[in-house]
Amino acid sequence: MSRENALKQAEDFFDRGDFFNLLKHWITYRSESQNEDSTPQALAYLTQELTPYLKGLGFACRLLDNPSVLHLPLLFAERIENPALPTVLTYGHGDTVLGMEGHWRQGLEPWKLTVEGERWYGRGAADNKGQHAINLSALDLVLRERGSLGFNVKVLIEIGEEMGSPGLREACAAHKELLKSDVLIASDGPRLAPASPTIFGGSRGVVNFDLRLKLREGGHHSGNWGGLLANPGIILAHALACLVDKNGRILVPELRPAAIPSSVKQALAELDVTGEGGPALNLDWGEPGLSPAEKVFGWNTLEVLSFKCGNPEAPAHAIPPEAWARLHIRFTVDTDPTAFEAALRRRLDECGFPQIELIPLRGGYFTATRLDPDNPWARFAIDSLKKTSGKKPAVLPNLGGSLPNDAFTDILGLPTVWIPHSYGGCSQHAPDEHVLAPLMRDALRLMTGLFHDLAERGAPV
Repeated sequence: MSRENALKQAEDFFDRGDFFNLLKHWITYRSESQNEDSTPQALAYLTQELTPYLKGLGFACRLLDNPSVLHLPLLFAERIENPALPTVLTYGHGDTVLGMEGHWRQGLEPWKLTVEGERWYGRGAADNKGQHAINLSALDLVLRERGSLGFNVKVLIEIGEEMGSPGLREACAAHKELLKSDVLIASDGPRLAPASPTIFGGSRGVVNFDLRLKLREGGHHSGNWGGLLANPGIILAHALACLVDKNGRILVPELRPAAIPSSVKQALAELDVTGEGGPALNLDWGEPGLSPAEKVFGWNTLEVLSFKCGNPEAPAHAIPPEAWARLHIRFTVDTDPTAFEAALRRRLDECGFPQIELIPLRGGYFTATRLDPDNPWARFAIDSLKKTSGKKPAVLPNLGGSLPNDAFTDILGLPTVWIPHSYGGCSQHAPDEHVLAPLMRDALRLMTGLFHDLAERGAPV
């Protein structure tokens, strides 16, 4: 029952193709939460796939009702070896964004895991089936090596994360005693660099909102009415320019942190954000005077996600009647998101755009969270990953993206350790989503080593 044997089992499990075959089957479930027609497939993923799998590992499983969206229950599973042992809660989401069939590169399909060199293509491979498959497989491997885990595990899998996790917080509050644990150890998001293990302790929050300007009913021929009728697309474009400048700097003070805490600056100073594996960085974009790491992990951003005016698929020579844009703000714990709506409204009015409608999207909201890198659970994970890989992990106080982490930190009161198994160029939320096979193999070794260390050493606090 040695650590080395467990790691060797992880390598063999991957190299034989066992992990690929597991993920290949899981990818076939069309579990798009943004498409209600796919709800039966998402439910089947929980009940016909994960439930038998976890029962085979000695877990007791049941569905928890979703207090907000009845057709999106959560899967809860637990393996309690001894109540006196430390208890790990792990989380994942079985839902995906839309498959986007017809937009993938030739030879690729969203619901079929396809291999091209070191890349495995398929919807959910990176976000998030591949990531929780790694963690559950690592638990399986430790069980095979030791015969027992040496700690307790609770599993929570939702199928609504891509819709903003409706009901997750309410379910955690309603089942607080059931979910009681010592720590959350879970996986989502990308590594800082593909070859380097990464740990993050929280995530930036996100607020989504729409801007809409409707001037009249119907379009009118631009040859007859051009110069006489105001164009809503032009007006909305100027309104956007009063919120963020041409270099991406936020112009509304309430939407920016006052400063980056010194402890966070110190942690981020050790990180080198190069964009490896993803698109080339625009180093002159965003808040001036900040490093790339500070911009994405320690600051706020305002992004235009979509802009519609007229008919983009078939433009006509007509002045459109309305224009619409969807935006979001990603923010750190150093900012008060409750002030955003009033600040945006005031800025638009001051700039001469009182006619533009501001529509907050309550369902698209995540709270910002952060974990001190010196937390004992963070140090435990850092030491374990370093022992397995021989590399010092990149340690982020929080991820640049957004997760429903507040359900675990604020409601369940848990320290949260996230260990991502993807990379920045994985094309999640887009056609051609994929994972890197060498990264997944490495991740399986890391998580097997981590769980083995927990079994041998016990809780770090």
